[in-house]
Amino acid sequence: MSTKFDDYLKVQLRDPEFQKEYAALQPDALQKPLRYRGKKKTVELRTIGPIRDMDKVDEFKRAAAVKGRRNYIMVLIGFNTGLRIGDILKIKVSDVRDRDRFTMQEQKTGKTKRVYLQPGVQSEIQEYISHAKLKDSDFLMTSHPGGGPLSRTQAWRIIKEAGDRCGLENIGTHTLRKTFGYHHYKQYKDVAILQQIFNHSAPSVTLRYIGINDEEIRNNLMDFCL
Repeated sequence: MSTKFDDYLKVQLRDPEFQKEYAALQPDALQKPLRYRGKKKTVELRTIGPIRDMDKVDEFKRAAAVKGRRNYIMVLIGFNTGLRIGDILKIKVSDVRDRDRFTMQEQKTGKTKRVYLQPGVQSEIQEYISHAKLKDSDFLMTSHPGGGPLSRTQAWRIIKEAGDRCGLENIGTHTLRKTFGYHHYKQYKDVAILQQIFNHSAPSVTLRYIGINDEEIRNNLMDFCL
């Protein structure tokens, strides 16, 4: 029986470049954890920003879909809820099966958060659960039924690989959350609501976090007229 994900993948596989990537990346090599050889690595700190271009957002989802349904669902949840990656990884199937909202405790802040799932997202999640034959006790983001959740390192590699395939730089685990915030703000221009969603201490923190800079604020105000 065809699912929305299967239909989505079928459409993307019409693209010859997508076909090559899909064939080359099977089976899922990204589920292997990073290995270090005991040497300290020099890490260049770069600001992780949102994906501002909606075409690139769609391309990023396609790139995640190359690796399979689970990775696509992880990206979909991140883009549409604004949850931190750590909170996405600890979601259980029982939290979301046949539900359009659930309550969780944020890993970083310890605060209780109500999470809402849009109908399209909820439908995709149900199809993924059914396809993967997951039980209520399973983690939604797991490498196999009955196993533990993906690690943050595994999630980072999935996101980074998708970003690389899209030609995007400065991609990391905060990319999904910041992209949600950026486009939520651009659509509704309501920083107060977004501040509450993110549990930030001030609107200025939220604007800085989602990458709304002075130029964008100026452009918005120049287009505004009563």
